[in-house]
Amino acid sequence: MLTTQFFPGAPNWTDLGVPDVQQAAAFYRGVFGWSFRPAGPDSGGYGFLQLDGKTVAALGPLMEEGAGAAWTTYFATPDADASAKLVEQHGGTVRVEPSDVFTAGRMAHFTDPAGAQFAVWQGGDIPGLDLVTDQGSLGWVELHVPDPAAVQPFYQAVFGWTVATVPMGPMDYTVVSTAQGDDPSIGGLVPLAVGDSPHWMPYFEVADCDAAVARAQELGGTVVMPAESVEGVGRFAALDDPFGARFAVITSAT
Repeated sequence: MLTTQFFPGAPNWTDLGVPDVQQAAAFYRGVFGWSFRPAGPDSGGYGFLQLDGKTVAALGPLMEEGAGAAWTTYFATPDADASAKLVEQHGGTVRVEPSDVFTAGRMAHFTDPAGAQFAVWQGGDIPGLDLVTDQGSLGWVELHVPDPAAVQPFYQAVFGWTVATVPMGPMDYTVVSTAQGDDPSIGGLVPLAVGDSPHWMPYFEVADCDAAVARAQELGGTVVMPAESVEGVGRFAALDDPFGARFAVITSAT
């Protein structure tokens, strides 16, 4: 379960890069009730997506040449530079070298050996998101790659994750966990769907999965995976926003 303790290897930030920040802010405000607060005149258009004044995600313009709209998952690290070295040593690519973000923290962006992009955040003044797990916030992350088993050693080397296979409905599901925490599970690994590109997908908690899907469609989103229920997990669906950025909504089982 995600918490704001941000143990090493746990998701501690997520942001969205898009070609039109204001249009994206309007879409997500309609789906989740988020407000957009610009980070300031030196932020290049980057800002915080908030719920009741608490930061639940971030949003900004596309910065990398040739990049398409996408959500990026950041994982907590005590040392972004050391993480970058581990990524390179174990077959990944450093796309953006470690750098300071004013006094907020230090970040770096990577691509794993299967082609999925992710990042790390070494917290400074901002250790991570203000809210996770609650409605309207990040509740889970999921890696979609052609061969999940093949990338497990990479992530275990970089983040020290443990991996377990658990039953989920009619199938088995691969869960990854941090080395610390009372409930250290933070995400899953699943086989890539035909025609998809490798990616990390954030799941956001909602009160009513079907209502959230319907609202997203009204606002220009596209259903990628229709809502389905799994006993003991909840009801969830995958969507693309109007720019094609992939995310999921989930009403977790209580």
